[in-house]
Amino acid sequence: MKLLLSAFAPELGPLAGDPPPGWETATVGVGAVTAAAATARLLAERRPEAVLFLGTCGRYDGRLSLFDCLWASEALATSLEEVRGGAYRPAIEPTRWTATLPGPLPAHAVAVPPAITRTREGAALLVSVAPAEHLELTGVFAACHAAGVPCGGALVVVNDVGPEAPAQWQANHAEGSRRLVAALRASGFFAGA
Repeated sequence: MKLLLSAFAPELGPLAGDPPPGWETATVGVGAVTAAAATARLLAERRPEAVLFLGTCGRYDGRLSLFDCLWASEALATSLEEVRGGAYRPAIEPTRWTATLPGPLPAHAVAVPPAITRTREGAALLVSVAPAEHLELTGVFAACHAAGVPCGGALVVVNDVGPEAPAQWQANHAEGSRRLVAALRASGFFAGA
């Protein structure tokens, strides 16, 4: 059995009630810490062969378009204060986790700050880290790495990072999740699970 995760059920799109054969679904909550704890619990309880996280993300600049689907090649823990030089992490603290499950979508690094970036200035600073922002992926990947379970993340861009993000996300997240599932199905990713 393989495990499909999302922060909350709507981001599983049409797979929420009808996962592909050989897959089960679950939600891990919002934010990296909550997602790490929930993922670790699910890994211990269900013992999946692999984990795929499905979610939405925001874009920092024009490298990605609205409704682009991507494979998170790596999840990078970061913050505006780190990028500004006002904070740092101890050298021994892990801050990046790579996808260990190959995926069919264009690969991009994803920044995972502790909270949603609300300003254009913040987006302009974080664009040096990655083209997209997401909240849970470092937690999911960290738990999977610790358990030795192959993991991947498929995301869809549904908003621009900045002041209009909440309204854009609200308007686009359901359609984006449908498009992400359609792209994965069209790629044949779920075939032969």
